[in-house]
Amino acid sequence: MQNRARTIAIEELRERIHHLEGGSVRPREALPFGVDEIDRHLPGGGLALGALHEVAGGGNGALDGAAAALFSAGIAARTQGMVFWCVTRQDLFMPGIVQAGLSNNRVVMVECRDEKGVLDCFEESLRCRGVGAVIGELARLPMTASRRLQLAAETSGVLGIAIRRWRRHADVSDFGHPTAAVTRWRISVLPSQPLPVPGIGRARWYLELLRCRAAESADYVVEACDAKGRLGLPADLAHRSPSSDAWATSAAG
Repeated sequence: MQNRARTIAIEELRERIHHLEGGSVRPREALPFGVDEIDRHLPGGGLALGALHEVAGGGNGALDGAAAALFSAGIAARTQGMVFWCVTRQDLFMPGIVQAGLSNNRVVMVECRDEKGVLDCFEESLRCRGVGAVIGELARLPMTASRRLQLAAETSGVLGIAIRRWRRHADVSDFGHPTAAVTRWRISVLPSQPLPVPGIGRARWYLELLRCRAAESADYVVEACDAKGRLGLPADLAHRSPSSDAWATSAAG
């Protein structure tokens, strides 16, 4: 445990030195979520643009994996410009992506043979100024590769999102390894909010901010992205802080 903490500290120190030495890095802007509880917690008042971010499902297989993709699509929907989505598996459900606010006319699907191809296309796409966002689906994200992605995002000002997907449960442990990503998120599906009439309410997620530079970890219960890519705060949680009770709710559902 001490070795891991030491490794993270060393990598963060190297990144700070890199920032001090590099004169071509653009000032970083932020993309607000539109949820005060989240935006107040994040440095700059939102998700940093010109940076790499990690997103993963909470562990319930396809459901949480789909939530991670929809969360990423909602973020990309609120940027300006085309969105490059790099994949090895052709299983992206476009109607769901559109429902999360990201028009299919803005999405350029980049189909790669393997994860090396995803990393290469991810990096090259991040270097394209004027792109809204670049999303890459990866099982592994080594520190060296993540640093290259982060540097490419910083240089162009484009937002990068690495969606972590695993073919085998044993590979999930790789998500615990340090990377150069500015934030790391984990999304789990919760039961939707009950309606006063028969029907299904807006989907809800348990959103965990596991790592964030210059900020502490946090967790939130939110309503899933609407047709404009915006998250919501459930009415029953609008005036109190979320807690680990959300896990109990998820298990009960």
